[in-house]
Amino acid sequence: MTQTSENLLKYKNPPVIEVVCGILLKPIERMLAPHLGLLWEKYKPEHPSCQEVPPLAPVIERFEETPVPTVEIELSNRPLLPRIWFVSSNDNGIIQIQTDRFLYNWRKVRPEDESPHYHQVIEMFRDHLTKFELFLGEAKLGTVEPLQYELTYVNHIPRGNGWTTLNDIDKVFPDLAWRGDKQRFLPAPEGINWRTAFVLANRAGRLHASVRHVVRPQDRQPSLQFELTARGIGDNQLREGMWTWFDLAHEWIVRGFADLTGEEVQRNIWGL
Repeated sequence: MTQTSENLLKYKNPPVIEVVCGILLKPIERMLAPHLGLLWEKYKPEHPSCQEVPPLAPVIERFEETPVPTVEIELSNRPLLPRIWFVSSNDNGIIQIQTDRFLYNWRKVRPEDESPHYHQVIEMFRDHLTKFELFLGEAKLGTVEPLQYELTYVNHIPRGNGWTTLNDIDKVFPDLAWRGDKQRFLPAPEGINWRTAFVLANRAGRLHASVRHVVRPQDRQPSLQFELTARGIGDNQLREGMWTWFDLAHEWIVRGFADLTGEEVQRNIWGL
């Protein structure tokens, strides 16, 4: 199987349950809690529900000294604002905003929900970001100054879709083969928590891959959660460079998914 940037692999039944795209930005110091209520009015027609959740800590990809992303914590005398979720009427779409983050994610909440294509998600992200920037201008709160971009795809592979026990992990992820020798001391693993990272082209960021054994809350079904996250920014930090970076991140996620999963599962389960 060969792939080109113009013709990435597509699946009829992909296991994706969530897509998140967003920006880590220079903190908008002037934004206060009342502004979030005014901002909700802009999104409310399509996102009528609102939730408060704990804020996310900034994670920065660096290449100068440390080979792994670092969490940066800034001390401030200001009260910490929550992260706000504006949730769509069908519960599939969430706009997430905090002082230094703007994210949009699609999530699968019903079995019949079909995951949108990348260009649909990025277009929704672009529209919501434009509305946010217009609000910042109207309220004289500043501008969006990106420090880093991120794109995440979360996949659930339930038991029965290419695997039955963790002895079968190599059928889904060939690089994670478990030796089932009768003479070995250890029994089959009870769980798995594997992660690694790859440097994007031209050091535009990193692709982080992880596999965890989880139990899906909606049906208590044992599943393999396969998460691919690209983070970085690249050399071109102008606005057009942002969309180029997201396209690169999407390409690496799609190619990385194909590279790390078994071809038989791709064909027989996800419909390559």
